[in-house]
Amino acid sequence: MADAGKDKTSEGLTHLDERGKARMVDVSGKPVTVREARARARVVMKPSTLKLIVSGEVEKGDVLAVARVAGIMAAKRTGELIPMCHPIAVTSVETDFQVDEADSSITVLVTVRTRDRTGVEMEALTGAAVAALTIYDMCKAVDRSMTVTDLQLLMKTGGRSGTYVRGGDDDPR
Repeated sequence: MADAGKDKTSEGLTHLDERGKARMVDVSGKPVTVREARARARVVMKPSTLKLIVSGEVEKGDVLAVARVAGIMAAKRTGELIPMCHPIAVTSVETDFQVDEADSSITVLVTVRTRDRTGVEMEALTGAAVAALTIYDMCKAVDRSMTVTDLQLLMKTGGRSGTYVRGGDDDPR
């Protein structure tokens, strides 16, 4: 069994053992800390589709309300969807939306918190992706040309690696 303090291979990939085989990282030796992550995804659509969403005229119902619940549910079930992702005790999920009429898009923002041994980056990313896909699903009858794009981690705090902020000092771009 791998020591939780030495969970990286020489190449720095934590989900591969010394022989290159996939494995779930042992986090049992890590301390429980408060961790938070925020991710986003963007859905670009026709202006007429955005108007339907904002006015509440989509036949399937309140698109953003359903997408909010979908984002929360997805974040909570990430450990079941991503093979090497630990199931963790998610303590909070916030799903918000920014409507940009000039760009005819909706940005999904998902923030996830926990007090656990491993981070919630994957939960935030999964929540944002599924909320965006839910917007697509609810509106595809009127706009199949929608594009889900820009899925990315915006920030994460907690744990041994500390804080990451997109565009910050440790962002390689």
